[in-house]
Amino acid sequence: MELPRSTRYDAVVIGAGLIGLSCAWRARRRGLSVLVVDRADRLCAGTSGVAAGMLAPVTEADFGEEGPLRVNLAGRERWPAFAAELEEATGLPTGYRDSGALVVAADRDDAEALRRLHDFQCSLGLSAEWLAPSRCRALEPGLSPRIAGGILAPQDGHADPRATVAALAAAAEEVALGVEVEAIDHDGSAVTGVHTSAGRITCEQVVVAAGPWSAALDPSGHGPPVRPVKGQILELHTRGAMPEPFGRVLRTPRCYLVARGNGRVILGATVEEQGFDTAVTADGVFRLLEAAWEVLPEVGELELVGCYAGLRPGTPDNAPVVGPGELDGLVWATGHWRNGVLLAPLTGEVVAGLLAGERLPEDFAALSPARFAQKPERSGPRRIDGVRA
Repeated sequence: MELPRSTRYDAVVIGAGLIGLSCAWRARRRGLSVLVVDRADRLCAGTSGVAAGMLAPVTEADFGEEGPLRVNLAGRERWPAFAAELEEATGLPTGYRDSGALVVAADRDDAEALRRLHDFQCSLGLSAEWLAPSRCRALEPGLSPRIAGGILAPQDGHADPRATVAALAAAAEEVALGVEVEAIDHDGSAVTGVHTSAGRITCEQVVVAAGPWSAALDPSGHGPPVRPVKGQILELHTRGAMPEPFGRVLRTPRCYLVARGNGRVILGATVEEQGFDTAVTADGVFRLLEAAWEVLPEVGELELVGCYAGLRPGTPDNAPVVGPGELDGLVWATGHWRNGVLLAPLTGEVVAGLLAGERLPEDFAALSPARFAQKPERSGPRRIDGVRA
């Protein structure tokens, strides 16, 4: 792949997924010259291409993950304006829908667990309503008569990640695919450019948005602890004159289903600690179909279009890594775990602000890569084998 028409930019973004492209588009709107590079030779070859696109801060809220909730809710608030602006700027769809979400209990054990989850959601002030089985089926008639209740989250929704990536790439304008960044150049204190498989690009700022591959790009060799977490999903489709089998995002403790509105249905997702393995397995496919069928029997009548596996960028605390690095001009935007689609607009806004010289917003302080920095050893006397040294 040849270098773009210019080899000097205000910023280079590494990663042409939803996060990287959102950062680039917002930075360009602020008047910066930005190039996005990605080692893949096509869009949606990574995490964004196998994401379901849920915008679900309420139904994703879980015990022990209260920290990122405020940021997740702010991310959800950004989506209507973000989608409208992007669609107007490019003339391309994003698949954004205010559909609401329904978390369904397949049996009494599920119902007990979801009751506890609903109490937790209410304690956080989230908009969530417990529904009896009959009310769940009134909203979604295709649900099994055996379900035992559910949680309605009317403010959750979804978007189409592949469509949004295509629109963002058009808006970002300068995207170089098939270009691998081999090193981030610096003078010891500040970024000076990037060395790529196609040559050197000069810039004063670099945004690392390379998902689970991000940590390896740190010039010091000690990047944030972002790891790959495998997820398998299935793409299904209605057949013939079949109507859409459901309207809202449907979830159970074991799977989720998203209807795109054009007959396409996404069923996901496994969560597997398998390193960088992206093989689709028979067990993964079976368990997803089984979990969906127990609450939505009609899923068995849908056409199986494809099976895919991708890698989510996870962190030890399941929160993103967004903020400046140790080198001047180095910015991290990675580790979004299950919320990359949800947080793309807000992350793009925050990173564009950093590139324009603004400070990291207070709500993002807890997401800074500095939280993973190694703490210096405590000075003063210490004990070795019971002897003060």
